[in-house]
Amino acid sequence: MIEKTLVLIKPDGVERKLIGEIISRFERANLKIIGLGIVKPTKRLLEKHYPKNRSWIENLGNNLIKTSEESKIKIDLKKDYKVNNVYELGLKIREWLIDFMCSGAVVKIAIEGPQAIQAVRKIVGKTIPLLAEPGTIRGDFSTDSPILANLEKRPVKNLVHASGNKEEARKELKLWFKRSELINPDL
Repeated sequence: MIEKTLVLIKPDGVERKLIGEIISRFERANLKIIGLGIVKPTKRLLEKHYPKNRSWIENLGNNLIKTSEESKIKIDLKKDYKVNNVYELGLKIREWLIDFMCSGAVVKIAIEGPQAIQAVRKIVGKTIPLLAEPGTIRGDFSTDSPILANLEKRPVKNLVHASGNKEEARKELKLWFKRSELINPDL
């Protein structure tokens, strides 16, 4: 089954000059690049990119709390993050993500291939770099941790974004690419 998906090389990946290395990993896996560009994303674009639904936002907040608990770091939402609940914490983390993604150049890549979404996510590795397997992009090139990110009040720098499922891929490709920018624009 041929699928299309989106990959973004985040500002940390661009700054570290990993563009060629990252793209070559997808090409070596016989995935086809059908769209490519470098942009400085606007806050408006990223507001559309990152979901606003309550469950996604609360998940961001819950992940910070879970990471802190697992690391035996006591946090006080009101004192440490100036929020009253998990939802407000998630909104703050979403804002960190948007600010980070606006901080520099981003490479947008449209990829096509058999089961491209799953293949790309396997190549990229787990979201938390320290949990990503060696041989994956995040496992080989990123060592950031959620503990440090939480303490510094910023998102985890994990080099790349990859669409998580077909619906997300379709939405994100339409958001980041004009039809005229894609080799095979059927979405």
